[in-house]
Amino acid sequence: MTKSDLTEGIVWKRLLVFFLPIAAGTCIQQLYNAVDGLIVGRFVGTTALAAVGGSSAQIINLLIGFFVASTAGASVVIAQIYGAGRTEDVQKAAGNAIAVFGILGCALLILGMAASPAMLHILKTPADTIPGAILYLRIYFAGVPFMLVLNMESNMLRAVGDSVGPFLYMVIGCISNIVMDTVFVVFLHWGVAGVAIATVLAQILNMVLLTLRLMRTRQPYRLSLKNLRLNGVYLSNMMRLGIPSGMQSSMYAVSNMIVQVGVNSLGTVVVASWAMTSKVDGIFWAVSNAMGAAITSFIGQNMGAGRQDRVKLCIRQGMLLSAIITIVISSVILLGGIPLLNILTDDPAVVETTYFMMKCFVPFYIVWTVIEVVSAVLRGAGDTMRPFIIISLGICLLRIIWMATLFLRIHTLFVLCMCYPASWLLTAAVMAIYYKKGHWMDRSRMILEK
Repeated sequence: MTKSDLTEGIVWKRLLVFFLPIAAGTCIQQLYNAVDGLIVGRFVGTTALAAVGGSSAQIINLLIGFFVASTAGASVVIAQIYGAGRTEDVQKAAGNAIAVFGILGCALLILGMAASPAMLHILKTPADTIPGAILYLRIYFAGVPFMLVLNMESNMLRAVGDSVGPFLYMVIGCISNIVMDTVFVVFLHWGVAGVAIATVLAQILNMVLLTLRLMRTRQPYRLSLKNLRLNGVYLSNMMRLGIPSGMQSSMYAVSNMIVQVGVNSLGTVVVASWAMTSKVDGIFWAVSNAMGAAITSFIGQNMGAGRQDRVKLCIRQGMLLSAIITIVISSVILLGGIPLLNILTDDPAVVETTYFMMKCFVPFYIVWTVIEVVSAVLRGAGDTMRPFIIISLGICLLRIIWMATLFLRIHTLFVLCMCYPASWLLTAAVMAIYYKKGHWMDRSRMILEK
């Protein structure tokens, strides 16, 4: 059994050891986000915080989220091929994936630069935040090609069972980002532009270091220039699995953008508080996504190796681990939310409004655990279309209907916030039914076809 082989060993131990570096990396990323919010909120102001974290965040989630989520298709293909022991095909599939997302990143750079101003106006972004938001987005999109390649390289390593490598490079990226944020914003007073420039430079540094690591390794997934080309067989499978994941991310983003319009209608304090919620509960979403990524790779390798016994164990034990972690994090957020918010901002109205939002969301995070684990299992098994349909209808469409009907009639922050728990409850119920009734395990066989 090699260190990156997830098809052998005690299931819960292998899953936990594989999960921990992913969780640590995402938590460090959230720590950076919190520091980023602290720097912007303290040294630039509430308007700048709203410019960076309000409508701008929704646009980034829509345009970039599609392509980042689409890398899941490539990682599933690589995980299953690796689990099946097809070493040469791993190298070809990895080179194909990096080439594809490098090209897509360049296209997205052009789209983001051109479309950002119009999208900010469509979202009815408060006028005082628009200049800063446009500046931030245009600089941010300049780094998108590097970010997509970096994301694909990290996912590729996790697909073959290496979660430590991406973690180490994420630490380097976050530390460099914080240092540059401090220099550019606190000392050089570059404001919103400084935050964006620091983010882009950190992404470039991280991608260069990880690429060098992949080119120098002697492992089966070694990256070589001859494999950086498009291959129809791998591309079709990656797109077949990745596009539904990308569309799911886009549907999330679209529904959240519609919610953001409602948030914007409630004023700048609510916009800043909405942005601040991600700084407080980001640790939960980071850990939840980390568990989903770990389960997807675990399921992918074991499906490729034909170890369906381990797949079933992973589902049960992954659900239990996720539930325990969610309960612990939810308790910490509710008990420590006010002190943390007082560190992040000195605006009492933002503190009060953000904590109110947290009380609406946090008690329902345990419901999200079901959605995260089941969708990760289905994704790892190669069944991405049906979860996309369930989530699109249960979460995204419900939120849109909620905002277009109930929120318009009862224009309050509480009604706006509750569209999230309502959508989680419905989707978790349908997802659980599909998992019990569906024949998702049989669909993974198509991935290994050449």
